[in-house]
Amino acid sequence: MVRVLEAKGIWKVYETAATRVEALRDVSVKINQGDMVAVMGPSGCGKTTLLNCLSGLDEVSVGEVFVEGVSIFEGDDTLRTKVRREQLGFIFQSFNLIPVLSALENVEMPLQLNSAEPNSRAIRKKALNALEKVGLKDWASHRPAELSGGQQQRVTIARAYVHEPGLLLADEPTGNLDTETGTKILDLLVELNKELNITMLIVTHDKEVSKRCSRILEMRDGRIHKDTQNILEEE
Repeated sequence: MVRVLEAKGIWKVYETAATRVEALRDVSVKINQGDMVAVMGPSGCGKTTLLNCLSGLDEVSVGEVFVEGVSIFEGDDTLRTKVRREQLGFIFQSFNLIPVLSALENVEMPLQLNSAEPNSRAIRKKALNALEKVGLKDWASHRPAELSGGQQQRVTIARAYVHEPGLLLADEPTGNLDTETGTKILDLLVELNKELNITMLIVTHDKEVSKRCSRILEMRDGRIHKDTQNILEEE
């Protein structure tokens, strides 16, 4: 069993002269290859803070985070940027696509950042294959403003996994979508998890999302209150 992510006793504390807020409190968690993990809990419980600390976007106050065996807080920002660029993929609620680029150009970006030949045919082919996988090959030349919300999220998913990262981190991936579109996006994530064995950590308020995940972490007051293996029905 390959360990993709591990957090050991992490705390995230925000302090001023007058206040102290413990956003994360002694959180430890292990994520293995192929896991599809939902992180749930009420607003303000620390879900997004946990995601940011696990990816190195925020520094922890105390503790360690290992991504594919690399201790990301033993190095500087350069190390954490390298880990995010090469080993992580991100799916955002607000899509975060670059508006002046086409769908294809948005998907090419992670490959270009990791390549000595950023304009190669191999990169274009791989990006097109990723768009085809999410059902948008025919929309490759369209810019984000010309796409629906569901289509934009599909582009975001293609961009997140095109460089074959060890882990996808998703923050409310269905949060800005209607129920029908959200279900289709969830179906796509489950398909990628099963077919490509992509490991996923998904922050969500949506119980329909958590029902489709193999494991559920429930957070409360900055801690993991409950860690449950989910028994999934065959689809």
